Amino acid sequence: MDSHFFHFLISHAKTYGFVFPSSEIYGGLNAVYDYGQYGVELKNNIKEYWWKSMTQIHENIVGLDSSVLMHSNVWKASGHVDKFNEFFIDNKDSKKRYKPEVLIREYVDFRKKKGYKNNHKINEILSRLDQSLKKNDFLDIRVLIEELNISDPICGSKNWTNIRPFNMMFKVQEEKGDLFLRPETAQGIFSNFFNVKKSNRMKIPFGIAQIGKSFRNEIIARQFIFRMREFEQMEMQFFILPEEEMKWYEYWKKIRLKWHLELNLGNEKYKLRDHDKLAHYASIGSDIEFNFPFGFREMEGIHSRRDFDLRNHEIFSKKKLRIENSIPYVIETSLGLDRLFLAIFSSSLKEEKLNGNQRIVLKIPPYLSPVKAAIFPLVQKDGLPEIAKKIFNDLKIDHRLIYDQKKSIGKLYRRQDAIGTPLCFTIDYDTVKTNTVTMRYRDTMLQKRVHINKISKIIENETGLRNILKKLLI
Repeated sequence: MDSHFFHFLISHAKTYGFVFPSSEIYGGLNAVYDYGQYGVELKNNIKEYWWKSMTQIHENIVGLDSSVLMHSNVWKASGHVDKFNEFFIDNKDSKKRYKPEVLIREYVDFRKKKGYKNNHKINEILSRLDQSLKKNDFLDIRVLIEELNISDPICGSKNWTNIRPFNMMFKVQEEKGDLFLRPETAQGIFSNFFNVKKSNRMKIPFGIAQIGKSFRNEIIARQFIFRMREFEQMEMQFFILPEEEMKWYEYWKKIRLKWHLELNLGNEKYKLRDHDKLAHYASIGSDIEFNFPFGFREMEGIHSRRDFDLRNHEIFSKKKLRIENSIPYVIETSLGLDRLFLAIFSSSLKEEKLNGNQRIVLKIPPYLSPVKAAIFPLVQKDGLPEIAKKIFNDLKIDHRLIYDQKKSIGKLYRRQDAIGTPLCFTIDYDTVKTNTVTMRYRDTMLQKRVHINKISKIIENETGLRNILKKLLI
């Protein structure tokens, strides 16, 4: 991992109003973060891109917003009460908790970076780890940690406990029984399957999409917003005929990868990896992995859940959840919104040297940028601020804009570069004579003059979602 860049990224996110540590005035809260004024705009733009690409482009996918709190039987039926466990190992000296497989993979990654040439040995370690995970043979994983002489990355101790399971759900106590904060949004879709089908006259195949908060008791949450206790998911459950399972599984793998590649973050940053160890509900699955600053990690999962959920809910609820006496299969696409935010932010943040000067620029895809354009007066006199303010007020209903006049024009540009604003329009003395302004592009810093009447159309063409959504139709 490039620790210098990672710390720079976290600092930039805080300094420029993207991500703040939660409850920071009280010392913060482990693995919980707040999104600042520009972070929430970027997050909402990502949501809109995903939502429209699901519910607007696909005629047979509709939306849903289910509650965070659900009947406890929902989680019994889904298997989360009994099976939603993670396995951890503790270091007795540092009192820190780790995922054993992460310790081993980080051991391998470190040696690769140090130029370790014995690929056969590395492959042997990874193969043994994968086989042990498939068999839930945690005793062998514990032995492997000892054989590799893996130490605690914090204190260097090798004083490890046995590997033990922990349930990842947050429990909320109530008089009539336990309530849980949902660990995934999918069950809200399954429990509303019949309501959506009936109220919208849906026919197989069809999908239900949802964006919402989920909560997991992540004991070793770290790596900034990559793994948090409170996070947001963008999930779609696609209901199909059982005999068409592989057809739709392959279809959604292809469609979802294309969606990510259209972000233009770099095709080499993505890998499609088939699951070695499946979740308790899945029969087959794969991950779209992204090369974060700390290496390739899961960003989106595509699974076949078959009839696992609907069949179990039918048993527990004693309500029929079938079509023509058959329970549909389900292909799931589940994307972590916070992880996608981090992927976009980390890939877009650049330090550039230009003519001996340095600038920090956030080259976010323009249609996702928190602010679409900035309006500046060149100087704070001679009526230029009044003209700039009028342009701003005329356009702010249609576009997310910012108005600023507090610094020199160079510093104003640098500020907008740092928050990712794609376009800047400067009102100068020629504006008074010709009704034209100077337009400047964030990525190239090229400038040209455009007429005031064309500003709105330019912003729409350069930063609107229309063009990117059209590409997804091809």
